[in-house]
Amino acid sequence: MSDVLAALERRSDESVDELVELSRIPGVSAAGFDAAELERSALAVAALLSRAGLQNVEVLRIPGAHPYVVGDWLGAGPDAPTALVYAHHDVQPPGRLEHWETPAFEPCIRPDGRLYGRGVVDDKAGIVLHTAAIRAWLEAREGLPLNLKFLVEGEEEIGSGHLADFLRGYRERLQSDVLVLSDTANLATGLPSLTTSLRGIVSLDVTVRALDHPIHSGMWGGPVPDAAAALTRICARLVDDRGVIAVAGLSDDVPPLTQAERSGLEALPFDAEAFRSDAGMGGGAEFSGEAEYSVYERLWYRPALALTALEAMPLAGAANQLVSQARARVSVRTAPGQDPQRVAALLADTLKRDAPVGVRVSTRLHAAVPGWKTVAEGPAFEAARRALAAGYGCEPVTIGCGATIPFVGPFVEVLGGVPALLLGLEDPPCNAHGENESLDLSDFQRASRASAHLWQELAEFPP
Repeated sequence: MSDVLAALERRSDESVDELVELSRIPGVSAAGFDAAELERSALAVAALLSRAGLQNVEVLRIPGAHPYVVGDWLGAGPDAPTALVYAHHDVQPPGRLEHWETPAFEPCIRPDGRLYGRGVVDDKAGIVLHTAAIRAWLEAREGLPLNLKFLVEGEEEIGSGHLADFLRGYRERLQSDVLVLSDTANLATGLPSLTTSLRGIVSLDVTVRALDHPIHSGMWGGPVPDAAAALTRICARLVDDRGVIAVAGLSDDVPPLTQAERSGLEALPFDAEAFRSDAGMGGGAEFSGEAEYSVYERLWYRPALALTALEAMPLAGAANQLVSQARARVSVRTAPGQDPQRVAALLADTLKRDAPVGVRVSTRLHAAVPGWKTVAEGPAFEAARRALAAGYGCEPVTIGCGATIPFVGPFVEVLGGVPALLLGLEDPPCNAHGENESLDLSDFQRASRASAHLWQELAEFPP
């Protein structure tokens, strides 16, 4: 491996430059942004794959979807195992531009050794770290020890709504023995982590209607109901003062952890003050939620409820009015193994039951996606652990993730139940989805080395 790693090191600055250039493209997939930038992003990814030495590189499109990029290298032959790498080239909106210390789409390296810019860690680095490793293999050995396929999606940040259709349409082309997904996090900077579970998500929009049109709060307030106040009362029912979900029965179907899983959680390092700092809580602030469970269990294996939108009248334009209606989006991150449709029904019933006087309450299901969980056993997971240890210089840990990646379960199913290796580059300070998103460049180099080792380790994986 020394020759491959030397080739990787020689090109390390070039790999960072490639990441910077890719991250300059504002390929936001959310509605209201320029879709042409996603076309430009897809073409840039295709060029990157081709430069790395991948073959059969194409930008593929299906009706209504942002572009996908595929490529492969199949020179190891039909008897060698095949790995499929998944990443995405679309990014989140930049958010509040005035809160960025440097422009969101002008990536820059700061004195702390981190690269700042929208999409640098979520998920442009997840593309470039692998292309860097592939290029190093091809330069050093003129070949790879296994077959590789690449799929880079253009709408992960808006829920991958067309991915199932794409997978069905290109199933044979994407068929592989193991899936490598580079869109998750490490427990800490410099600590490689293998993610084996994801929470699901249920989100409902609730609308409280009181009037046909807004009216003067002084002339009418008192006998006329207030939609905004009614909405806050309804939403306040959902959690208690400690932040514990108060929807009756919602947690009843949460699968208990095994003793091995609980022991694994207890063995993980946890720095309470660092956690508070990374979350922006402030020193000494009390953690919310179910105090009988550890912070990691609350994050990864218990449901959590949040109001992700609340709308009545903007504060900047506040007038002395009773608004005609008020709306909110209620989101529940469900535990792996929970039934999202059951959770959605309980949530809707709680929101609509016993409405405050004079208002009408309606709900609309926005999303209901199950969580995912796997057992990190077998040759593929052992190969991943060895590769991560070699790349980072320390033993990896096994973790869960509180976020949702809707397609992992269906993706694995379409590929016939293959092992899924969830490896990523996010770390607690990275602020993915927020302003001043960043990537630790030392971890980027470590992950690139781990990728180079991974292809060697997976070459022994039985196809």
